[in-house]
Amino acid sequence: MEIKRATTNVRAVFLMGIFLLLFSILVGRLMYIQSAKEVKGQELVAMAEDKWTKKRVIEGKRGTIYDRKGSPLAQELNSYTVYAVLDESQVRYVKDPVKTAKALSSYIDMDVSRLERLLSSDRFQVELGSGARNLTYSQMIEIKDLGLDGIYFREEPRRYYPKQTYASHVLGYTERNMEEARMGLEKSLDEFLQPEDGAIQYQSDRKGIPLPNPNSHIIPAKDGNDVYLTIDSNIQVALEQVMTQVEEQYTPEKIIAIVADPKTGQILAMSNRPSFNPNHYEQITNYMNYAVSDHFEPGSTMKVFTLAAAIEEDVYNGDETFLSGQYNIGSNKVKDHNGDGWGPITYDEGVLRSSNVGFSKIALEKLGEEKIYEYLQAFHFDKPTGIDLPNEASSLIANNSRFDAATTAFGQGTAVTPIQQIQAMTAIANNGKMMKPYIIDRIENSATGNIIEKREPVEAGQPISAETASKVKDILERVVTDPAGTGRPYALEGFEVAGKTGTAQIPSPSGGYIHGHGENIFSFLGMAPKDDPRLVVYVAVERPKLEAHEAGSDPTSLIFNTIMKQSLQYLNITPTFEEITEKNEQGYQIENYVNRNIEDVKARLEQENLNVLVLGEGSTIEEQQPLPGKAVLPGERVMLRTKSESYQMPDILGWSNRDVMKFAKVMELNPTLFGNGFVTEQSISEGTEINKGEYIVVEFSKLNENQQGEFNEFVEEENEHSTGE
Repeated sequence: MEIKRATTNVRAVFLMGIFLLLFSILVGRLMYIQSAKEVKGQELVAMAEDKWTKKRVIEGKRGTIYDRKGSPLAQELNSYTVYAVLDESQVRYVKDPVKTAKALSSYIDMDVSRLERLLSSDRFQVELGSGARNLTYSQMIEIKDLGLDGIYFREEPRRYYPKQTYASHVLGYTERNMEEARMGLEKSLDEFLQPEDGAIQYQSDRKGIPLPNPNSHIIPAKDGNDVYLTIDSNIQVALEQVMTQVEEQYTPEKIIAIVADPKTGQILAMSNRPSFNPNHYEQITNYMNYAVSDHFEPGSTMKVFTLAAAIEEDVYNGDETFLSGQYNIGSNKVKDHNGDGWGPITYDEGVLRSSNVGFSKIALEKLGEEKIYEYLQAFHFDKPTGIDLPNEASSLIANNSRFDAATTAFGQGTAVTPIQQIQAMTAIANNGKMMKPYIIDRIENSATGNIIEKREPVEAGQPISAETASKVKDILERVVTDPAGTGRPYALEGFEVAGKTGTAQIPSPSGGYIHGHGENIFSFLGMAPKDDPRLVVYVAVERPKLEAHEAGSDPTSLIFNTIMKQSLQYLNITPTFEEITEKNEQGYQIENYVNRNIEDVKARLEQENLNVLVLGEGSTIEEQQPLPGKAVLPGERVMLRTKSESYQMPDILGWSNRDVMKFAKVMELNPTLFGNGFVTEQSISEGTEINKGEYIVVEFSKLNENQQGEFNEFVEEENEHSTGE
């Protein structure tokens, strides 16, 4: 018994010792942790902060791209994606797939049967296709108001291009989530547009709910910078509209158009076809901005600069004659575009008729090979312009023989870009001073408005004198006005246009050039008004589908004439025929009729054989066209707007461009004009009520012989009516 008790005591002492040892170790460990405040090398404070402190990213906003007047062209917006919850364990799920599909299908552009199958699938939730993504707030509200069970919305930022296909190759695009910029200015300016994300740190309870008055730390996000372009939306929109019209009517391989201010080099509009909508970048078929990234043989537009070089070197005599038709250069031959030429003609006529032989002779016999290439360099055709757009192409100058010099002089063999031609043409338009083209006006800090970068006009060189530029403009005006000129289709009523046509051949993959009606690049490089050009425009249309009676100038002139005419009117450039009428003080002088009785004024004007159009039912005149001091000729329209509650649209078929513009001004309408000649279509039908500020589209066309005869009879009847005969 005593032995057992002794054994028990020993065991108890042993256990007590182990307990005391472990207790001492534990206490020591606790004391160490308390003093060192770390466990396994990790600080306890940091571990606690990591457990109870939350961090949330504050996303910055990508910078906006604006036009010259501050209208957004590319911006970040919140969009909404529709999805459906199908799990029956959820509070709200799609209970009736058939009813839901019928109600929802038209809003997300999905077939009802396909949508019904999606909503009936055995899944927790489903996405509802591309039509259910990137919805605007108003679209989301429309769907939400349907009150459909199980239909939810996810909010997410996206890049949005409000003007759709507007200048798409200039702007480029980013992926919708803006993780990567893919093209155009979006890509080249990504470092400026890209935001910097911020963060917020706060303490929370074990459920993640922020604690009251916690110690928080905020790193604010930095939004991307804003970019302002030189693009003028009024001109750009008009350009896009007429290019779309030509694309639909003639289905060409490509179209290129550039509008620039020759005094500054600012690009006011630029577009290509095929184009694309950056909001739907998956559908892009053409990734190239042809205006800057494509080089090709320019054709006869290149003759402008050969002519300028010859005049500058004082070796051009426009009255001197040469034999047109064919010119032998060693074993090679240069032929005129009509084959046989026109016999002996002057060099001036050679310019008007766009004689390849004439310009070959100017290059080789007047200037010489070295001078041709010197002037190519002076006009900077040997290097990119340096425009602030990505992927600008270089030219390919043929310089291996006398024949290369001759063909380069009239636009074959050498390949240049459209933007190089625009830059070179600014020297002709701007008194010899060549301006570097640019499209970015400035880059601003979006938060402060401080300017980070500001672009200014840069003179790229002065290849010719002001005197030479003036002489070239005079000759180029005759290209458009002279009966022998190839530029006759580009004449504009009331405006002095100077320019040069181009018909470039397209190299065949099998060698030589493609042949056939319409199998060319048809172009025009022009400016207006001739004496003080405000705009330089380049248009090129490649391989349009032409009827047998149609010419290559038809689609090209439709674009040039429309954009030049609308742009000049938008810039308040007065047509020259009005100026001439005023200077000569011919016709009846218009007085100020505002606030006068309509019947008295109408009777007086009709006595002067004027065609009076009264707008409105009022008795007192509120606005007039022409304005006081203008001179009008017998039979001309005078438009008087009365003080009235409503106005009706008149029949304007057969009106001239001048009359349409007077009508738009007196009614304060926003006109979009297509074509040249007389009105054949009006978007607002006769008798429809119209309001100030309303938009109207008017189409003009040249009249055939029968139409012209009918029109002349119409004018005679109108004149007889106005004179009382």
